[in-house]
Amino acid sequence: MTKPQAVTAAVVIIGNEILSGRTRDTNLPYLATELGKLGIRLAEARVIPDLEAEIVGAVNECRRRHDYVFTTGGIGPTHDDITSPSVAKAFGVALKRDARAVALLEGHYGPGQLNAARLRMTEIPAGASLIDNPVSLAPGFRLENVFVLAGVPEIMRAMFDGLKHQLLGGPPVISATVAAYLAEGTIAKGLGELQSRHAELDIGSYPFFRGGRFGASFVLRGTDPLLIEAAAVELRALIRDLGAEPLDREPA
Repeated sequence: MTKPQAVTAAVVIIGNEILSGRTRDTNLPYLATELGKLGIRLAEARVIPDLEAEIVGAVNECRRRHDYVFTTGGIGPTHDDITSPSVAKAFGVALKRDARAVALLEGHYGPGQLNAARLRMTEIPAGASLIDNPVSLAPGFRLENVFVLAGVPEIMRAMFDGLKHQLLGGPPVISATVAAYLAEGTIAKGLGELQSRHAELDIGSYPFFRGGRFGASFVLRGTDPLLIEAAAVELRALIRDLGAEPLDREPA
């Protein structure tokens, strides 16, 4: 059996603050999990600086390779928030002040408070549809298969929750984990053979070190719970044959 054609996505994380280590990104694991529930496999993630050429290049490469692209960061009111004009350049369209976005922010800030910096957040590429922001109202936008979201985690999550009904995926991706105190080199051959027998699944090995002992968690991912469980049964038998005891989760 071969795997069905996967629906794939890429995440482009934009921000010097991420690359410097000053800000810890939490958007990627959230998006990976939520996309998996929709049957969309996160196949690529990039972290890039606030540079126009980097943003243009990443967006164009990813949108051609994947069904969906999500960018996070760089749509605020300051000089280094350049995601919107960069995405417009990637698509070869004009950046325009969007009347719908202006109305949203006028209602949020009140008369006379919509200054030049805040108006930057109303500049949207021509032809884009707005993505609702129920937290601070400054919208994101969608242009073809590219979704431009805020970098602030609470806002990004609210935006994604409001748009996810637009996404078309496959069956939800599910997983099962079997762990063991086994060195990867010990189980590598048998694990590779298991993967060959179950080409419809993705089987990954993730080593750990606990209490002075080496081990690994083996994660089986797919869309059919029966196939996952059948492979898990074989995996537990393999672990026992190698003299270890299978565990249902990685030791704390």
